[in-house]
Parts: sequence; C-alpha cells; structure tokens
Amino acid sequence: MAGYLREADFVMVEEGFSTHDLLEELTLGASQATAGEVAAFSVADLGAVVRKHFCFLKCLPRVRPFYSVKCNSSPGVLKVLAELGLGFSCANKAEMELVQHIGVPASKIIYANPCKQIAQIKYAAEHGVQLLSFDNEMELAKVVKSHPSTKLVLCVATANSYSTSQLSLKFGAALASCRHLLENAKKSQVEVVGVSFHIGSGCPDPQAYAQSIADARLVFEMGSELGHRMHILDLGGGFPGIEGAKVRFEEMASVINSALDLYFPEGCGVDILAELGRYYVTSAFTVAVSIIAKKEVLLDQPSREALCSQPLQSPLVLPLTFALPAEENGPTPKTIVYHLADGVYGIFNSVLFDNVCPTPILQKKPPTEQPLYSSSLWGPAADGYDCVAEGLWLPQLHVGDWLVFDNMGAYTVGTGSFHKACRITYTMSRVAWEALQGQLLPADQEEDAEGVCKPLSCGWEITDTLCVGPVFTPASIM
Repeated sequence: MAGYLREADFVMVEEGFSTHDLLEELTLGASQATAGEVAAFSVADLGAVVRKHFCFLKCLPRVRPFYSVKCNSSPGVLKVLAELGLGFSCANKAEMELVQHIGVPASKIIYANPCKQIAQIKYAAEHGVQLLSFDNEMELAKVVKSHPSTKLVLCVATANSYSTSQLSLKFGAALASCRHLLENAKKSQVEVVGVSFHIGSGCPDPQAYAQSIADARLVFEMGSELGHRMHILDLGGGFPGIEGAKVRFEEMASVINSALDLYFPEGCGVDILAELGRYYVTSAFTVAVSIIAKKEVLLDQPSREALCSQPLQSPLVLPLTFALPAEENGPTPKTIVYHLADGVYGIFNSVLFDNVCPTPILQKKPPTEQPLYSSSLWGPAADGYDCVAEGLWLPQLHVGDWLVFDNMGAYTVGTGSFHKACRITYTMSRVAWEALQGQLLPADQEEDAEGVCKPLSCGWEITDTLCVGPVFTPASIM
C-alpha cells in the first residue's frame, strides 16, 4: 500500500454492521453525557467509497478518475482516494495544500478552476502543480506571466441547459472562440495539452457527454494544427452519487464509452480523465442531528384530501400504522417547528445549492397509531433562510431526540459550521480493507505503473457479482 490510509484512521466493522447501528451508539452516548457539546454526528463508510471506485473502473475502464476536492474535503475521504490511486482536482490554494499535506505528489493534481487568483497561480508554480485550466484571454495572460512553464487545458462550454447546475453559465469557452485562444497561447509560447468540459450536475440527458466529446475532438484538431501537443481529454463531472437518480451512472458510462470509441479510439494516445465528486461520497455519509428546540404554531389544519392531493417534494415515508391527527386530538390544528443543531449554513447546505429537501429518518421508532403532525425543520441560525425541510408529517418529537439523514456526503463537509458542530467517524468493513490492500501496486513500482492493468487479488462483491474489472494505478498526469 502507498501508506496514505492506516487502520488507525477508521473503525473496522464486520459485514452486516450498518452506519445506523454506529450512529445509534454515538447518539446514545451523547444523550447520556452531561456536557452535551456534540449535537451532530456523521458516519462515513469508506468501504462504500472503495466499492464506488471499483464500479467506476468496471464501467469506464479507459478513464482515469480524479477527485473533486471541493465536494468533500474530509481527511478520511482524501486518504482513501489517494490510497486507491486517484488524482485530485483542486479549485484553490487551500485544496492544493490539503492534498499535498497528506503526501499526494504535484503530478497528480489538476488546478481545475478556470478563474484563478494571481497569488494562487504563483503558489501552484512554486509547488510543482503544472496542469492548469483556462477559458479566456485574461486568464491566459495571468498564467503566462505567473506560471510560464505550465501545461494548459482549455475548458470548453457545453450545452447543459437542463442540468441542475449549469456550469457553462460561468465557465467554459465557446467553441467559436477556441481557435483564437489556442493561437494566443501559441504566440505566448505556452503549451495547451488538452481539453476539458463539465456538463454540470443533475443533467438528465447522457447524450450531453457525447456532444461534448465530439466538440472536444474539433478543439483537439484545432490545437494540433497550431502545433500544440494535445493529449489530455478531461470529461469533468456530473456523475450521480445515489441510486434513483434521473440517469443511472451505468447509462452515462455506456454513452461515454461509445463516444470515446468514435472520437478518441483506443490507441490514439489521448489520456482520458474525469473529475468526480458526488459520485464517490454522496451515499457514503450518514448524519444524525439533534433537536435543540421546538415550538407549536397554530394554523388551519389541511384536510386529509388536501394532503393526499398535494405531493411533497421529498415526503417522509412512515409506516401505515401511524394515523393523521383527528379532531379529537385537539380543537385547534397546529404545525410543529423543530430547530436542529445544524442547518443550511452547515451540513444541510445542499438545500441552498441543490434545491433538495432532506428526508429525516426517526432514530426512535414511535408507538403504533401515534398521530402525525404537520412539521418543519430549521437550523440554528437566527434568520428566515435557515429552513432545512418543510411539509413533513412527523409524530410528536422532543428536544434531545435525534434525526438521521442518509446520502449526506456531497457538499456538506468543508464549512466552518460543520467542523465545529459535527464529529465524523470513519468506518470500513474488513472485506473492503482487504480489497483496498490487495488492489494497489507497491510504492516502489508506481513510477512504472501508468497504463498497467493489475487484476484485483481478492475479488469481492461490488453489486450483484464477485466480478471486478481491471484496476489501474496512474502514476502521473503529465
């Protein structure tokens, strides 16, 4: 093993022991403690990250994964992905420092932000980060002056109008302007070595990848005509991190593989990369947050018919044994407002960024036939925007109770609020740990490892089979 991740960095669990089991132990201990300093817990299943990696290599065997650090910069995630041989896509100086601090070499880092501060470009130059992206003349001029030995990747805009996050509104050069940018780079004696794009998160049409790959082929030809040695294609991200997404990862992979075979066939000499964030970490994190306050607000009670005719964005699914409140439960209808220990400025910032409505899971199973009440969840901030979820129907809960939320790994780690309020516990099953130990080349062989296919020595279940695709350990991106 490369030595990034040690057994002391996580809790070893046996197969069948769930993150919910561990969260129950952690919250029980916190509830019994007198200090009560920890009001939120997160359990990160690093084994889930390992499984996602094997699945990626099986579905996209020609693509080298790079991890988008901004998605989740927690140490355990960075270490396990470094151990798996991933490169890292960084958006700023802090992220470059973070991955280099754990020992990742500069050759495995892409400074993938097309709009960079001059001081941070100089930092990249001083610390050996050679591969940078750009999408406009001003950025090109900054890089030429501050990092003249760089290798540039031209970021191209994509047609992603249906994506949840339309990155081309902010980043990416129009296809019509690419030749001009490539010409200017040549005049400035800076080498452009490849093309990148990003279709944005939540894109419902996998054909957007095919179109973007076709556009990249055109830019490759432009660059080659002008004398640039084009050899890197960066597919960006946008891959789903949970089951039940509008488009399954396997569907995207099928479209990408077909487009690559057509426009960048095997043996063409092009190194194909992808920058993944949500894909690796979303489903690996489960969070438990305590209720710190509650109040009841009187209102006009909606009828049962109105409730059934107005589906919620993300309704809480409860057993049918629970009953909606009847008139005998009280003459005045009410809604219950619960205040949680963290909110949208911390671990629930996906509410603001992704427009999602988190669905809580009750840690304590309520008594049967307990009535449900109109409920909403709010964070601790003293403003009206810190709303985590509305339109929920929950049984009566109390201060000190815990709510559990699944799929909390993406864009929930890295804010100050999270690190102060939420304690992360990393776990991995013994089977996953053994698989991780067996799939990497020894450190002294890594320099010659690029392009070498090494089968997994201790095959284990990824999805429904024990069949695992070949595992590649890239040594460098240059």
